[in-house]
Amino acid sequence: MLGLIAGNGSFPLIFTKQAKKKGEKVVALALFNETDKSIETTADKTYWLNVGQLSKLIEILKKEHITKCVMAGQVKHTKLFSVKPDLKALTLLAKLKSKTADSILSAVCNELKKEGIEFLSSATYLSDFIAKEGIFTKTKPDKSQKKDIEFGYGIAKEIAKLDIGQTVCVKDKSIVAVEAMEGTDECIIRAGKITDNFTVVKVARPKQDMRFDIPVIGLKTIETLKESKASLLAVESGKTLILEIDEVIKKSDEYKICIVGA
Repeated sequence: MLGLIAGNGSFPLIFTKQAKKKGEKVVALALFNETDKSIETTADKTYWLNVGQLSKLIEILKKEHITKCVMAGQVKHTKLFSVKPDLKALTLLAKLKSKTADSILSAVCNELKKEGIEFLSSATYLSDFIAKEGIFTKTKPDKSQKKDIEFGYGIAKEIAKLDIGQTVCVKDKSIVAVEAMEGTDECIIRAGKITDNFTVVKVARPKQDMRFDIPVIGLKTIETLKESKASLLAVESGKTLILEIDEVIKKSDEYKICIVGA
């Protein structure tokens, strides 16, 4: 039996389907106002709880005799300002020097480890979805875009190192937008309000913990790129998950958007 802490988007659903193909039974711990309700028909069993209910989370995992768990899907970082943590979560948060995504999720993993619950890589059962180095699409990057990828990659790595975000939008070696709490899609939308035909670069942290908050793109990302008139998306190869990969490539080709594994 495998526990799944399910955030928003298609990631938890795709993970569950892949895990079940490998013979795993999946118990989903879904989050109100975040997790897609179809998780109830995808997972073998589903429990609903609020963000911040750490004691309840541990109680459910122990009740189901779960010793291995995976995090899949994001929780909006802006929820930090509205979440009502229980006493256990409050105690954990009070010990942190900073409340970045990395520090909070790392602390949660460590807390559950004390309870005998181990977190696996979020890419478990998803090796076919990990971006490889190279060009995925019919549309190829031109010389200017290649320079923007190289420039943007370095900047993105720096903001990721500081745990600010994972994404930057670049045009002509100028930074148009930087991701923070709002997330990748909102960062792209902001850039689209400033210019068009820009390059988006998404990376992992320099010391990415693959148990949580790994870089992920999917069909929704491609639709956002189109709506914002972006022309290229470069992702860090070996660390980024491309969900619905066949559909992502098909739609990118249709929209003449270039996708690169850098």
